[in-house]
Amino acid sequence: MSGVSPERLAAIFVEAADTLVDEFDLLEFLHMITDRARGLVDAAAAGLMLADERGRLEFVAGSDENVRLVELFQLQNDQGPCLEAYRTGQSVFNVDLPAATARWPRFAPRAVAAGFQSVHAFPLRLRTQVIGALNIFGNTTGGDFGPADVPIMQAIADVATIGLIQERAIRRSEALTEQLQGALNSRIIIEQAKGALAQVYGISVDEAFHRIRAYARNHHRRLTEVAELVVTEPDALPGLTRP
Repeated sequence: MSGVSPERLAAIFVEAADTLVDEFDLLEFLHMITDRARGLVDAAAAGLMLADERGRLEFVAGSDENVRLVELFQLQNDQGPCLEAYRTGQSVFNVDLPAATARWPRFAPRAVAAGFQSVHAFPLRLRTQVIGALNIFGNTTGGDFGPADVPIMQAIADVATIGLIQERAIRRSEALTEQLQGALNSRIIIEQAKGALAQVYGISVDEAFHRIRAYARNHHRRLTEVAELVVTEPDALPGLTRP
């Protein structure tokens, strides 16, 4: 691979930053990464895999249909550069595919048959956590990445990782916000139920809350559910008024 143009590399990072906005499209972002990674080194194709919740790699983005089929073949046969980079957390580069039959007896011939001659893979990692891998396929035989090229391509994989981690963090934040809002909404109905029960039966608010909690526990129902029924349909809770 010839030296990477600093301008092209900078443009990729700027484009990646522009995608990390409110209307973030994760799949579009990953496809952009594969397209730009392929173009940066004038490779034949690029593909990207991510690990699911059980740690199994799944194909998610590729620069063309041919690489998608090769990547799926890699997964089906449980061997290949992406799997190796994912499992070891180390980059795999300058692999001559026609000479790699001993290393990947099923994958290498299939990749060569698809028109690829060389392959490189870079883990998507954050510190010690590896969440996927980026594959780069070449149509020329032999190693074509120089010593300075490997960290550049790893940086592209790291950009993809940052985007994925941010997306997951946003989703966790949104889920937490929803949970907090749900808790606040539930607290309102519970306060209403406590006041209603205390007023109707002439008991303290603390005693009313105690009875609501006890009823929910004894009947294996959610506290919020019992509180809502106290307010809307108290006759549906027989025995609630007993201490």
